[in-house]
Amino acid sequence: MDEFDYVVVGGGTAGCVVAARLSEDPSVTVCLLEAGPSDVGDDNVLRLERWMGLLESGYDWDYPVEPQEHGNSFMRHARARVLGGCSSHNSCIAFWAPAEDLDAWATAGCTGWGAADTFPLYRRLESNDGPGDHHGRSGPVTIRTVQPNDPCGTALLEACAQADVPTTSFNTGTTVVRGAGWFQINSDENNMRQSSSVAYLHPVLGKRPNLEVRTGIRAQRLLIDADRRCTGAAYLAPDLVHSRTVTARRETIVSCGAIDTPKLLMLSGIGPADHLRDVGVDVVLDAPGVGENLQDHPEGVIMWEAKQPMVATSQQWWEIGIFVDTEPGLDRPDLMFHYGSMPFDMNTYRRGYPTSENAFCLTPNVTRARSRGTVRLRTRDYRDKPRVDPRYFTDEHDVRVMTYGLRLARRIAAQPALAPWAGAELAPGPDVQTDAELLHYIAETHNTVYHPSCTVKMGADDDTSAPLDARLRVKGIEALRVADGSAMPDLVTVNPCITTMMIGEKCADMLKEDARPA
Repeated sequence: MDEFDYVVVGGGTAGCVVAARLSEDPSVTVCLLEAGPSDVGDDNVLRLERWMGLLESGYDWDYPVEPQEHGNSFMRHARARVLGGCSSHNSCIAFWAPAEDLDAWATAGCTGWGAADTFPLYRRLESNDGPGDHHGRSGPVTIRTVQPNDPCGTALLEACAQADVPTTSFNTGTTVVRGAGWFQINSDENNMRQSSSVAYLHPVLGKRPNLEVRTGIRAQRLLIDADRRCTGAAYLAPDLVHSRTVTARRETIVSCGAIDTPKLLMLSGIGPADHLRDVGVDVVLDAPGVGENLQDHPEGVIMWEAKQPMVATSQQWWEIGIFVDTEPGLDRPDLMFHYGSMPFDMNTYRRGYPTSENAFCLTPNVTRARSRGTVRLRTRDYRDKPRVDPRYFTDEHDVRVMTYGLRLARRIAAQPALAPWAGAELAPGPDVQTDAELLHYIAETHNTVYHPSCTVKMGADDDTSAPLDARLRVKGIEALRVADGSAMPDLVTVNPCITTMMIGEKCADMLKEDARPA
């Protein structure tokens, strides 16, 4: 069968949610296309403590960045090539987005996306062990609080308190502007990740005749007819030679992520007209916002040799978060740290910095970075990787916050509580002190928290920079929506995985609403 009511292109963090929710109605047929393999029964993916082994593996599209004038040109953007998308590939840090983030979306023209509208969707999707009447207890996604089994981590929280960053809990319903605590993670009691595929699709695979999940199927382009209506997608057949098509009677939903969604739209003739002509793609719709507005959380690293043996096992090795406001009057933190109970020399070792197998680190990241980048086609060939240019640290704000973060990390490490743990500073090392020296270190060695977003943003109907309206519909094309992190108008302050699942929930709701007879 190659005709369905709905075709979801991309079985990622939001796409699995959309397909699962739509197929709850047995009268509706749904086809989900995913380029990567299934994650069913694959412990390489499902065991959360193994997540770092997925980076630059066969489960990773592994996108290089364009040469960066102010940043690390060696950096790679890990994008998942497996059912569940990046929720099958990440460290499963689970956050509700701050209400202030979501209310800003609504104020910017994304009607219906404020906290009052979206918090009920977080509640619907989760089964959370945290206290509070606001939490969901019966949703598909198990979320639990990390247990404090790491003595160095416990000492770190004490050191943070000594440095005027109090210990706190997350996902309490109040935005943490300044505080440190153990993360919540979407993982079950056996440390099996609760990705969108595990939580939403695994329980129903083979049990819903109206849902067809096709893995190993790579979309080549969307099908757009003469009336500018999307009628489905063309894809590479499993024989890797022939192309096939799948047709959507009602709507097609693209959920390929913040890099591959704009790529697919542009391959289909939807994007900046001049760029499409330059690479030989026929222009269907001049949509200048497609591939613009690329946002991310750039991340630095500072690492110490540990004086005592670090933990030998962990739930996911990055179990504590620290939020800080670097200037007065902020309603959201502009700086975040992840604490790693292991060495993180992915970008420092090649630059000559020493390393150790018994080390811990803090990774300051700019939560509300102002630098903006682009995603562009390299060629008209769908097999070619796109050109990803984050333009890291092209805004001075991001440099200031990151530099502040490295200095604050040193102040935390110098507190009495960490004296039994913090040995020699391995990177950048105590000789790196001035603003210029720190900036040089940042530019050479920074990484990303792997949160690219906002490249097909939604906005008000009259916002020409926003390719999507507030109902996730592609402006100027009928029967086509986008549901993934690319649709965010601005990147949320926190790790965005659960928010992307929420986008999938809301997209499914809107599709159901719009399908009802008037």
